[in-house]
Amino acid sequence: MSESQFRYIVRLFGQDVDGTMKAPYGLAMVKGIGYNTARVILMKLNIDKDKRLGELTDHELKKIEEMLANKKIESLPAWIFNRRKDIESGQDLHYVTSDLVFVVRNDIEREKKLKSWRGVRHSLGLKVRGQRTRTTGRTGTTIGVKRSKAAQPSGGQQSQQQQKK
Repeated sequence: MSESQFRYIVRLFGQDVDGTMKAPYGLAMVKGIGYNTARVILMKLNIDKDKRLGELTDHELKKIEEMLANKKIESLPAWIFNRRKDIESGQDLHYVTSDLVFVVRNDIEREKKLKSWRGVRHSLGLKVRGQRTRTTGRTGTTIGVKRSKAAQPSGGQQSQQQQKK
């Protein structure tokens, strides 16, 4: 490929991605695609994983977008997908970019409406996945420890000590 065909910025899924990165790392910059998923996609489409993202042709980029556009990638193990056993369809799906954000937001709202444990934790702004909350995850302004009267030296004691000297 000649230097004129190399693109330093590649448009993928409505997002600008650095074209100087290797293809799997560049694809991983898109929300919803990780490094392993990117490698599987490239392997499935017979695209060299060592190519830079800016070296890919328009046809190859279009094949990548079309593969993820229907949200169902054929003949892949279920653990690759980021949405296994979808509630509405019952299928293993893979969402990217704003679709992923929308689906996750809807899941949280559904759990809040059902008043499930996770929904209640989300609505209260607390940790959801069983982490400790005694010392971590505190929000808001910090409040210092208030000392007791016995710990604070009073003005009368200081003046008596100065008179003895």
